[in-house]
Amino acid sequence: SHPPPRRFLRMGTSGVTAQRYGAEDGNGLRAVLGQAVFLALAFGALVVVLQRPIGTVAFHLIGASPAVTGEAETYFAIRVWSAPATFLGYALLGWFLGVHNARAQLAYMLCVNSINIVLDLLFVLVLEWGVAGVAWASVIAEFSGALLAALLIHKELARHPGIWQRERLLAWHELSNLLALNRDIFLRTLCLVFAFAFFNAQSARMGDTLLAVNAVLMNFLLLTAYAMDGIAYAAEALVGSAVGRGDRLELRATINSVGLWSGALAALFTLTYLVAGIDLVRMMTDLPEVVEAARYYLPWAIVLPLVAGWCFFLDGVFVGATRAREMRDTMIFSVVLVYLPAWWLT
Repeated sequence: SHPPPRRFLRMGTSGVTAQRYGAEDGNGLRAVLGQAVFLALAFGALVVVLQRPIGTVAFHLIGASPAVTGEAETYFAIRVWSAPATFLGYALLGWFLGVHNARAQLAYMLCVNSINIVLDLLFVLVLEWGVAGVAWASVIAEFSGALLAALLIHKELARHPGIWQRERLLAWHELSNLLALNRDIFLRTLCLVFAFAFFNAQSARMGDTLLAVNAVLMNFLLLTAYAMDGIAYAAEALVGSAVGRGDRLELRATINSVGLWSGALAALFTLTYLVAGIDLVRMMTDLPEVVEAARYYLPWAIVLPLVAGWCFFLDGVFVGATRAREMRDTMIFSVVLVYLPAWWLT
């Protein structure tokens, strides 16, 4: 498993929504919501239609052992049907973030994760469906979360006076701007997904032990990412609102404050991993060979938050300012001119 990419549709929606929120544009909030939902369903349907070539290319690139590939193909064949609900959830989460409604986001995540956990226990431990059970649990959880988010939308819209304007929903310049924003974030996310996929592919080719070690240590990044995402989400909403109001002083104060909290939280994670890193590894696996190999590579996981923390923080700032082009260009530079050459040279 690898950290989920900062979903391009969610990020593309939150920044625009936050700016409309800051400008107190109720009609604009409805327009971006309608356009985001349309794009989410369109992207989801496209993934379902293209599932065969997507799966073929993905499993070819990973090149894992036959046993691992077989289980992954079973999971993918089921899980791919949740794509429309997953993309819709991303869009609605981005919209909620833009209007500063963190409670709706929390309700969505609790719904998805709670249902997923309960169904995992039922399908895997009770019914013994194995990997297929895990996949079905995720599919049902994603659709349940999307339904809950759609219900919460109606309550949230009541807080923002405005009307649905057909001409604005269909306005090509607004839709094209949202498309361009999501295009750039998608390319940026594609580079990020490639980086993690490449990492997993090289791990798989080095044997099951190293693959397991990297999966365990990647949980350190997952834990850091989920915490730092809170800082990034705050930056998206607050920076977007400041930009929407045209308040440069508020924008500067927000960036300084969020940057300070990002640095402090990153340092806390590094200290935690330094003190209790190997204990955390033992909590995730009891295989001696995996624990010993993880001990050797643990220093990389320890220093990682000090680097990754600034990435999450700056993501939030640039998303809120809807500066996706810069995000795209820096990620392409990082992957093509830094990441891959570093792998080749070492």
